[in-house]
Amino acid sequence: MTVIGLGPMGRAMAAAFLAAGHPTTVWNRSAGKAGELVASGAAWVDGPLAALAASEVSVICVIDANAVDAVLDRALAESGEGALPATTLVNLTSEGAGRTRELAARAAGLGLAYLDGSIMTPAAAIGTEATRVLYSGPASLFERHRATLSALGGTAAHLGSDPGRAATFDVALINLFWTSIAGLMHSFALAARQQVPATALAPHAQQMAQLLADLLPGLAADIDAGRFSGASSASMTSIAASLDHIVHAHEEAQVPATVVAAVKDVVDAAVAAGHGGDAPVRLADFLTRSG
Repeated sequence: MTVIGLGPMGRAMAAAFLAAGHPTTVWNRSAGKAGELVASGAAWVDGPLAALAASEVSVICVIDANAVDAVLDRALAESGEGALPATTLVNLTSEGAGRTRELAARAAGLGLAYLDGSIMTPAAAIGTEATRVLYSGPASLFERHRATLSALGGTAAHLGSDPGRAATFDVALINLFWTSIAGLMHSFALAARQQVPATALAPHAQQMAQLLADLLPGLAADIDAGRFSGASSASMTSIAASLDHIVHAHEEAQVPATVVAAVKDVVDAAVAAGHGGDAPVRLADFLTRSG
């Protein structure tokens, strides 16, 4: 097993492979991050070409797709040829779907088999049952290396042959997470301006989050079926009025209304486009078409 990129996630993955008994080779632009891993039995090599040549499977986890390209460029320069060792490159770098597909095409042109993946848990969870990794690319390639990759722990889900599919899930889910966190922090700030501690609001926020979780499967089914009528739910017009109230409450409390104002802008645009009588699930269709 080879791990390229020794940030917190890369180090956690290399440690997990070592703990599972896999001979593990590591490389990073700065050798200092490899000290503990080497002390634990990992082999250090001096460049990405040697790292790729060392193992049947090479996991790369770096800052972005440009950094992956830089690693491949350096390996090519070291080889002096137009191809790289015939290894499987498992790219666990976070990136958008389009750029990921470009990397997959480049890898194929260089003689590398390619799987893409997205790690949906923090580095501290690697090697435990809490780990969840989403993969995409050739199913046969995933099955061939499933046992080795299982050293990362938890659940591994293969989403399909399109190499960009895992990246799509990753960006969508991380978007959900961080916009939810931003909304939560705004709610805590709004409450604090009225002398309500975050710990007092938290149980009620949990109930609201559970309501959303309960509604989610039905909302998704309505979106896929094109059921947008607001006859049995809050209409977009009523949601726009509610958001006006929330923006005003933020302004009155002197808390920046940036997040909710952005939501209001989207809802107002949907209403202006003639969707005022529709349910909030219309927003998914509206945003898709607006792009």
